Amino acid sequence: GFGGATEAYAAEAVQQNVVTVLGKGEISVKPDIVYLSIGAESYAETAKSAQKANAQKMEKVIKVLKETWKIDDKDIKTEQFYVQPNYSYTEKEGRKVQNYSAYHSLEVTLRDLNKVGEVLDAAAEAGANSIGNARFSVENPDTFEAQVIDKAMANADLKAQAIAKASKRQLGVVVNVTEGSVNNNVVYGMYDKMSMETASMADGG
Repeated sequence: GFGGATEAYAAEAVQQNVVTVLGKGEISVKPDIVYLSIGAESYAETAKSAQKANAQKMEKVIKVLKETWKIDDKDIKTEQFYVQPNYSYTEKEGRKVQNYSAYHSLEVTLRDLNKVGEVLDAAAEAGANSIGNARFSVENPDTFEAQVIDKAMANADLKAQAIAKASKRQLGVVVNVTEGSVNNNVVYGMYDKMSMETASMADGG
């Protein structure tokens, strides 16, 4: 029965000698890229004519985006595309196809944030009648994420040192760093030198 007690003690010693701190890192980043949703919708009596009318609108829109605004092919992607019947319903005739609608929307990537309004106006003039919201973002979030983690680590370090100083202990090694995806929390677990020995002695005994 003695073995069990030793293990319990070892675990307790380790627990007591770990400093867990939460480091927070935040940086404010200016968006450098915007994704625009630009599309057109057309109605006609047949699916084919609705689609044809819509294709003509979209052709003009794409031409303006590429030629006037010099937007690359790779920055113009189809977001949604469909052709569907629209029904009307009456007591007398029941459900009846009223007309067809064709819809095509693009996700357009713009790197000059000052031109959002002008580009949307130009697209509307060219025939885009379905313009969604503009989504601002950062093109390379990874570079910023590294900065956030560094900041969080430094922040955790200061907290751990303050705790160690207050409890008159020395900080040993970093036990683990967990990265929280939500706001990049860095958790520090720290053993002081004594606890490492205690743990290994208890373990070996």
